[in-house]
Amino acid sequence: MDSSLQPNPNGFAMDPLGYSALAWHKWGMLATANGFPVDITKPPTIADLKNPVLWLSHANALSEAAVCLVKNSPSFDGFPPDLRSICHSQYHAVALMLVGYSLEVCLKAMILIRLGVDEFTKQEKNHFHHQLEELANFIPDLSDKDKAILRGISHFIVWAGRYPDPGSKRVNNAVDVFEIAEKYEISAKDIFQLSAKVMRYVQTIVG
Repeated sequence: MDSSLQPNPNGFAMDPLGYSALAWHKWGMLATANGFPVDITKPPTIADLKNPVLWLSHANALSEAAVCLVKNSPSFDGFPPDLRSICHSQYHAVALMLVGYSLEVCLKAMILIRLGVDEFTKQEKNHFHHQLEELANFIPDLSDKDKAILRGISHFIVWAGRYPDPGSKRVNNAVDVFEIAEKYEISAKDIFQLSAKVMRYVQTIVG
């Protein structure tokens, strides 16, 4: 395989912004190498960026990043000892945000595959939100607990993974997270099992 299509271990260090924005260009190179020419010297079109491969690959990248965070919790040595527990909880909120984004991108990729590029583009505003339960309404075998997990994770996409405050108009959303967690006794295992279940459904959509 062309070396330019292999991950570059030094790419991010040398050019973090450029390297991190190369996904579509790498896809164009791969397509060209397989007999489907793509001119990567020109800006991508709307249709180019709606390629489901790019969306599913991005979902996988987000999922892998979330797993890395969960497996490698830092010590927060540079933070005052009395505040480390606060930061530890917020660190895991960031991990859940990435889990949520990975599910969101994967679900939207499946909607894109089902509708096709043109129809998805026409309906794009209908899917321009972070409510995972609503985005997943085409998956037939989600339990009440599965749906509750999706509702809970949605909070971390919208605010809890990014800010300590949902905003003055949505302050009750902070309470909702605890109510969902307590009612359904959600564990980390439950969340990652559901993530795997949602991502496996891609095979059904494609097949």
